[in-house]
Amino acid sequence: MTPEGRTAEPVQPVQDAGAARFDPRRLVLEHLDAVTPALESLASNADTLATWGVELAERLLAGQRLLAAGNGGAAAPAPHPPAALVGRFDGERDPFSAISLHAESSAVTAIANDYGFDPLFARQVKAHGRAGDVLVLLSTSGRSANLLHAVDAARAIGITTWALTGAGPNPLTDRVDEHVAIDARSANAQEGHLIALHAMCRAFDAAVAHRREAQR
Repeated sequence: MTPEGRTAEPVQPVQDAGAARFDPRRLVLEHLDAVTPALESLASNADTLATWGVELAERLLAGQRLLAAGNGGAAAPAPHPPAALVGRFDGERDPFSAISLHAESSAVTAIANDYGFDPLFARQVKAHGRAGDVLVLLSTSGRSANLLHAVDAARAIGITTWALTGAGPNPLTDRVDEHVAIDARSANAQEGHLIALHAMCRAFDAAVAHRREAQR
């Protein structure tokens, strides 16, 4: 009670301006909204992704191999095609040869330790790749030196190179045989990479099934 016998008004806390701006739900919605440009970029490249799936089926049915690589966050989606090709994607079928280069932890650490990071993937391409194989590289910036060196190594062997990147043009899109550049924020471009790879795998499975059916 106050000296006059009245109840005191509760003290209002001083509101921090930074705390007032902290709105995690708004940030989540903004991130989800930013997925739209990535999807639009992918839709505009649907023909390329479909062609990749069909071409990959033709090559792997002929005994060739898929190699995939990326760095950091861009590396995360890269093991999906090897997993889907060695395992399965839409349904039962024969396994196909595919390797996620950055997932070879002993080789990665040995090469990086002995030779440095720049030749990391190029050396693996030289070891595993054969003429007619396909190398898929993922990078949001398109500037990773180890991926650019991998393209050079692949070209010398006769390996076809494809890239999924962020906004282009960039050094990687300029160097590979074909590319899909996703014009979106880095995180959303990485999410787009996974969608692109799954779409390619779907086209791959359909092409394999079509070939098997035609051979009956």
